[in-house]
Amino acid sequence: MFKKSLHITNGSVLTNILKELEYQGDFLTWEEMLCEGPTLYNINSNEFLKLRANFFNSYYDIDLNIKEIKGELDILNHTEKYSEIVLWFEYDLFCHINMIGIINLIHQKKIDLPLYLVSSGRIEGEKTLKGLGELSPSQLKSHFNKKVKLTADDIDLAISVWNIYCGMDHNLLKPYIVKTSNFKYLNNCLKAHLERFPDSITGLNILEKNILEIIKEHDIKSINQLLGYAINYQGYYGYGDLQFERLIENLSVFFTEDKNGIKLNRKGFDALLGQHNFAAEINTNIQFGGINKLDFHFNKQENKLIKTIPNVN
Repeated sequence: MFKKSLHITNGSVLTNILKELEYQGDFLTWEEMLCEGPTLYNINSNEFLKLRANFFNSYYDIDLNIKEIKGELDILNHTEKYSEIVLWFEYDLFCHINMIGIINLIHQKKIDLPLYLVSSGRIEGEKTLKGLGELSPSQLKSHFNKKVKLTADDIDLAISVWNIYCGMDHNLLKPYIVKTSNFKYLNNCLKAHLERFPDSITGLNILEKNILEIIKEHDIKSINQLLGYAINYQGYYGYGDLQFERLIENLSVFFTEDKNGIKLNRKGFDALLGQHNFAAEINTNIQFGGINKLDFHFNKQENKLIKTIPNVN
């Protein structure tokens, strides 16, 4: 009997594009945001889904439909009709943590099928990194034709990274920043992850600092304009509107907004100059996998996370 491909995509936008372009096979849309909020190693559990639902509800006031999610994932309980699984995930941290999560779910379900990866990022002739949904049909086809088969070592790496991410010591991710694998952009994403923790001097992480620098360097007229700049100049994070809106709201103590636009106030300039550590003054705590953001700070000189003083044993 002819067996077909199972395509696992990073979101409904890409799923719809691939269907419109008549890519052959079935589709599973993996719409998660595992780069934020608590996670558990065992994704294949009701406990995991409840944990994620509670996070989205309490942090973003979003109600997840667990029944709908289970219905989407049920396809992984019937993989005997497939010859391969094709993962469609982009270059950024948002996508990579989701990708590592789905690889672990496949592993936890003991699915033994070849795994292929279609990833986007650097495009010849383009100055900026591109997401899969930004590619032309011919570029998508080229990426698909060049899909990479993941090795046993690649899968073991993904399992190890997920295990560390769900654990209490994210410094264990450091060796993987320099490790070679078929995950072309993983090194950049893991480095970006460590820099999401507050800087040891300013108390701001790299994203928060970048937002303040955008306000300082550009003539920002509105929150919407600031949101656009923040999304366009975020590097390897892949954050969306929802995440940046919350970040900007939390940073409002550093700027003033009036009819003339948005400007840094004294506290904002002090933060960029490193005059004071502001970590405790802004409401930016969130859980990244197994640890809380404010329980650690990132030391640039040592290039590692260090427990904040109240949390040092």
